[in-house]
Amino acid sequence: MKTLYWALGTLSYFPVAAQTPANPAADPFKPLAFLEGTWDANVQNSNVIKLTGRYSFGRELEGHILARHASSDPDCKGPANFDCAHRDLLYIFQDSPGSALKADYFDNEGHVIHYDVSTPTPTSAVFLSTPGPGPRFRLSYELSSGVMTGKFQMHMPDQSEWHTYLEWSGGRN
Repeated sequence: MKTLYWALGTLSYFPVAAQTPANPAADPFKPLAFLEGTWDANVQNSNVIKLTGRYSFGRELEGHILARHASSDPDCKGPANFDCAHRDLLYIFQDSPGSALKADYFDNEGHVIHYDVSTPTPTSAVFLSTPGPGPRFRLSYELSSGVMTGKFQMHMPDQSEWHTYLEWSGGRN
């Protein structure tokens, strides 16, 4: 079998054996299946921010990626420094069969965050940014009684506590 590759600015064909996981029945995204679908997001932070939106988790690229797409509704109200037109993407993947899940986050403000993914319970997931200079970030989801709650937190190097930036909840849409 020949596979098409883009390498070093040229389009080339290299013969490559088909890559299949050691156990094709294993689904690396099975622990995250509770996230799949479209969810409402109602921000619960404070009286300062009034924000609703939607996000969806779904399989892409023939099931090799679990992707989250998020956007806010146009009636967002917040302080001048809050981006009411926020949009973002989160791609969850495995570097190689059997390896731990990773995720990469991108948004319309130019932020990029690299996460390690864990599933502490069958209905929760934690995305913890990889260590580096500057703050660390934690994104968490938990499904309880049909309501998905989410939280985005920051941890500054000189602080001992995590600071919650946004919290939201909502049902399946």
